[in-house]
Amino acid sequence: MGKPQVVLGVSGGIAAYKACELLRRFTESGHDVRVVPTASALHFVGEATWSALSGNPVSTEVWESVHEVPHVRIGQGADLVVVAPATADVLAKAAHGLADDLLTNTLLTARCPVVFVPAMHTEMWEHAATQENVATLRRRGAIVLEPAVGRLTGVDTGKGRLPEPAEIFEACRRVLLRGPRALETDLAGRHVVISAGGTREPLDPVRYLGNRSSGKQGYALARTALARGARVTLVSANTGLADPAGADVVRVGTAVQLREAVLKAASDADVVVMAAAVADFRPARYAEGKIKKKDGEEPAPVELVRNPDVLAELSAERPHPAQIVVGFAAETDDVLANGRAKLARKGCDLLVVNEVGDHKAFGSEENEAVVLGADGTETAVPYGPKEALAEQVWDLVAARLS
Repeated sequence: MGKPQVVLGVSGGIAAYKACELLRRFTESGHDVRVVPTASALHFVGEATWSALSGNPVSTEVWESVHEVPHVRIGQGADLVVVAPATADVLAKAAHGLADDLLTNTLLTARCPVVFVPAMHTEMWEHAATQENVATLRRRGAIVLEPAVGRLTGVDTGKGRLPEPAEIFEACRRVLLRGPRALETDLAGRHVVISAGGTREPLDPVRYLGNRSSGKQGYALARTALARGARVTLVSANTGLADPAGADVVRVGTAVQLREAVLKAASDADVVVMAAAVADFRPARYAEGKIKKKDGEEPAPVELVRNPDVLAELSAERPHPAQIVVGFAAETDDVLANGRAKLARKGCDLLVVNEVGDHKAFGSEENEAVVLGADGTETAVPYGPKEALAEQVWDLVAARLS
């Protein structure tokens, strides 16, 4: 089997230089990449750079090597087309089927998954015309990632920054791994909210009650949902992980903060997945100064109070009856029995039950679980990458959405 064929479209924005790093990640991981820049992109990064990094010829015009019919053949032979950065101009042309250069011709002839990674000033991204073009592309099955928030050109800051190349590559890798299923963007047009990580409940300015959740499973759920076309809001609690390309990330610390962020985001969500490890209790009192150790004295007991039960609240107070709520249950014994009891108690549609402990689930790249359904179904997911579990969860969600 030959190398996966990737077309990297580069349009004329200042973020074009970041595409060099994306190209390097593709080539070093065994992909054959054909770079198709727009004429304006060459003002930022020259043809020689693209050719040297990819090992393939570079052209912007349909009139070069006409006997090879490049405006048709490049798109026909691709396993993936990714446009990064995608300017407002290219998004508009793609949405309206215009084809005035090699890149836009390639987009019209491609029958593989197409990923657009927009980058532009905030005002351009938020303009009604751009938003309508994005909606059109998504409706047709293209994956359009949300831009990141951060420093733009000059002194401007806002939404419109190109996500980090490493995360763009991860998004594209996820699409390629789905194979033919990648054309089935079964979450397109859906807003999904995912919580990830572990909450921390402050005891004093330097100490907290926490847990060992790394957030990796929640982030795998986010990346997989993005690859299936969803708009993703990721509520992240103390993870330290890089933002998945295309996700709107809301950072929180405590269970109360997580509840507020999730309920706000869930108001228009089709699906809410509570993958975060939310603390059941928090200290009843917060010490304004560091609690001191006193010679000859035992520490005072730490009184705890209950935190809000966010999963139960989400299940009971859905903004619309079609919203699907998925919970996670980390158990150390009687895993399935405790999971079934929790499913009945919480009232969610699906509950992902997994055993945790030393070298199990927390911090690992792998996981195994049983997904319990409120309809009595049980789906076992064998030990494997957390992305595989994420795919299975979204398969079950997609079936219920349809």
